[in-house]
Amino acid sequence: MPAPGLSVLIPVYNRDVTTLVCNLLEQLPDWGGPVEIVCLDDASTPEFRELNRLVSVLPAVRYQELPRNVGRSSIRNQLAAAALYPWLLLLDNDSLLPDDQFLARYAQARTLAPVLVGGTTYDPTPPADISLQLRWHYGREREARRAQQRQQAPHAQLTLNNMLIEAAVFQRFGLDESLTRYGHEDTKFGWLLRQAQVPVRHIDNPVLHDGLEPAALFLEKSHAAVRNLALLYRHENLGTDTRLLRLALRVRHTKLCQPTQALLHLLLPALRRNLLSARPDLRRLDLLKLYWLLQELGQPINDNKKGRQT
Repeated sequence: MPAPGLSVLIPVYNRDVTTLVCNLLEQLPDWGGPVEIVCLDDASTPEFRELNRLVSVLPAVRYQELPRNVGRSSIRNQLAAAALYPWLLLLDNDSLLPDDQFLARYAQARTLAPVLVGGTTYDPTPPADISLQLRWHYGREREARRAQQRQQAPHAQLTLNNMLIEAAVFQRFGLDESLTRYGHEDTKFGWLLRQAQVPVRHIDNPVLHDGLEPAALFLEKSHAAVRNLALLYRHENLGTDTRLLRLALRVRHTKLCQPTQALLHLLLPALRRNLLSARPDLRRLDLLKLYWLLQELGQPINDNKKGRQT
C-alpha cells in the first residue's frame, strides 16, 4: 500500500531555494507515496523572485508569489491551506538536506507520532566572516541538540523548521498571526499541542542551517523574539517554561530588580562589543536578553502586588 501523500512547504523570502528544491526532488521516491513541493514567496526582492521562478517548471513543484509581505506565521498558514496531502513537512528556506536519506528517515518514522521534529545542525567549521561568529556559536551551542535531549521536553523543544506533521493537526491549531515580529511562533504552537495532549516525537533527522545572519541583524531578531515572548506572557501567560522568562520573573519579585536593570544598562555597550566581536560569549547574550525582557515586562512586582501581571 502506498504511503499517504506529503506536501513539503517552503516559505521563501530573499533566499535562493533552487538547491533545496532540487535535492528534495531527488528523494521524493523515498517517501513511498505522492509528494508535492509548495514554495510561496513572501514578497522577496526582484532578483530572488526571478531566480526562484526557475523551480516552477520542475515536476511536482508549485511556486507562487505574494504581492506583499505577510510574515512568518501567516505564510505558513497559507501554505498549509494550499497543501493537497495529509502530511506536511515544514522547512525553512535557509535549510539544506544533510544527505540522500532525509525523506527516507521521515517515511520510516511517520507512524511514531502525528508530529515529528527532526532538528537542526550546523557546519562544524566556524565561518571566516567575523560578523557571522555569533549566529554560528548560538546555533552550535543552543540549537543543535540530539533527539534524546529534545525529547525530555518535547513540546517546549518544538521547532517549526524541519517538522513533519499531520495536516489535520496543523490546520486544527494554526499559527498565531498576531505575532508579526520574529520569534516564538513555535512556543505558542507547542503549548497548544501540549494542552490538547497531541504527542510530539523528536528524531535525529536534522537539516543543515545555511542562513547565518550577521551579528547585528541576529541581535535585532533576538530583541524582536524577546518582545514576542513578553507579549505571549502578558496576554496568555505563556512562555513560563522558557529559562529566560523564569529568570526574569524571579528577578522581578525581588528588591534587586531595579539595581539589576541599572547595572545591565551600564553594561550594554560592553555586552554589544563582545557579541559583535570574533569571540562572542553567549552568556553575554543571555544578559542582554534578560535586560530586554525586564524592560518589556515593566516595573518590578512589590510585595503587596505579588502575583499580579503587569
